[in-house]
This record gives sequence, structure tokens and C-alpha cells, in this order.
Amino acid sequence: MRYLLALLIVVALAALFYWRHVQRAWAVQDDGADVQALYQAGRVPPQGPLRVYHLGHSLVGRDMPAMLAQLAGHDYALQLGWGTALREHFQGREAVNGFDQENATPRYRDAHQALQSGDYDAFVMTEMVRLKDAIQYKESRLYAGKWAAEAAAGNPGGEIFLYESWHALDDQPDWLARLPDDLETMWKPGLLWPAARAAGKPVWLIPVGQVMARLVAEAEAKGGIAELASREDLFARSPDGTLDTIHPNDLGVYLVALTHYAVLYGQSPVGLPHELMRADGSPADAPTPELARRMQEVVWEVVSTNPLTGL
Repeated sequence: MRYLLALLIVVALAALFYWRHVQRAWAVQDDGADVQALYQAGRVPPQGPLRVYHLGHSLVGRDMPAMLAQLAGHDYALQLGWGTALREHFQGREAVNGFDQENATPRYRDAHQALQSGDYDAFVMTEMVRLKDAIQYKESRLYAGKWAAEAAAGNPGGEIFLYESWHALDDQPDWLARLPDDLETMWKPGLLWPAARAAGKPVWLIPVGQVMARLVAEAEAKGGIAELASREDLFARSPDGTLDTIHPNDLGVYLVALTHYAVLYGQSPVGLPHELMRADGSPADAPTPELARRMQEVVWEVVSTNPLTGL
């Protein structure tokens, strides 16, 4: 009996190891060849304000959707959590850390109910950070597909978007150097292709990580763009000055909102307002006109030349 139990444990562990190996290998080898035809037609930009639904965590937050809505004049709802993976969101509020705190806002609406209602023209999802861990342990491929399929079923005429975020500044390898590679080796095979495959339609990319990389590389190479001298200037600090290596400050949030606007609406953000309000109604720290203009230009340079945005 004891021998049989030990044998079963060994078999179970071997099966788990094999499945994880298969998942990793599949993600690396998935070039999305079977879904490329879905992207060939491109997109027709909306002619008016969208109704947008955001699903994610603190890199979505409350302020970014609020700023985006000010830029676009649209309505929106959301569901957030603390570092929450797509799998936990799918499983429901009991699986989402910080659910009650993060969703204590009139903008909250249950994600399943929202998508099944068909009320939203645009569904924007993102995955937890660290993305490598999400893909390996949180079944990102499966749950990106589940969310995309649910959105497509609820509103066949709506559009689905994947928000590409970033990793922590102190994560290795180097933050700036790895952003383009992360898109190719994790975001596309781990989320974008599986989501498009499950939805049977394009899932468009909101390439925030690539926008950040382009802007930061330029600022650091030139010795600064106005008040933006380095990557750290896009990230928050605690009251004692300690750098938050993952959460953006108001400048970073503004950049994220600009990128969402450019992709969702298919329009250049150049000339949009740069003095906006946070979700609580307080004034956000605004970039100077010089920095705001360059941010807007870089966003459009990146978004308009990436075919996965549909533009």
C-alpha cells in the first residue's frame, strides 16, 4: 500500500513537471501563424465615444481609466485587484486579493456580468506582473482565451484589447533592454495569440511597454526631455522619497492613458489636454507642455507603426 502511494505521488509529480514543460515549450513556439489572417483587414476607427471595460490590477488602477475617459469623453467600468491574474478574476471575487478595497468605486461592475451584457464596445484586459510567473503558474494562455471568448460572445461587434504593461525597474535583466523581447517571447505567445484564437477575431495590442521603452531610451540618450531625465521619473515615490519600482506616477499614468487613447480610437493623441484629474477629482501632476507634446508624439510613432494595433 505504501509502495503504491509513493508510486502515485511520483507519477503525479512527473505529470505536473511534463505539463509545465509542455506549456513553456508551446508558449515559446507559438508564432501565431494560424491567427495572422484575422489581423489582415485592420480596423475601422470608431466614429464616436466608446463604452470601455477595464480588467486588471494596479497597473490599470482607477486614475488611468479616469484620465483616458477625460481624453476621449467616454463612459467606462472596471474590475481590479491586487496583482491579480486573469485566472483569479475569472474565478470570482473570493479569488481576488484586495477585491473590496480596489472596487470600492462607482465604476466597478462585475466582469462576467459586464461582458455577458454586451454593453461594452471595447474590452481591455491585462495580466499580472511578473508575467513570466503568470504564464508558468497562472495559466495565462488558457484564461486570456477564456476572457476573450466571453467578450466576443457577449458582443460580437465589440473589440478586444490586450494592455501590454512592464516589469519592475529592479527586475532582471535590465528593464529597458528587455521590454522589446518580453513582447515577443511572452506577451504575444503567452496571451495575444491564445486570446485571438479563442475569440476567433483579432485581439489588438495596446503597446504601453513599447511606448515606455521608446520614450525612456530617448530621454536617457539625450540627457532628458524637459523634466523627464530617466526611467525613474515615470514611477511613483513614497512620502520619504523611496522609489516605487513598479507603479507609475501621474506622468506615467498619463503616458499609459495616451497609449490607450491612440489604440482604442485610432487617432493621434497629439494636441490632447495634458492637465487632467485623478479618479478622486484631485488635479493630477501634469507634464510640462514640452514633455506632454513629446509623449503624445512618441505614443503615435509607436502605435501607428505596430500592425498589431490595427492602425
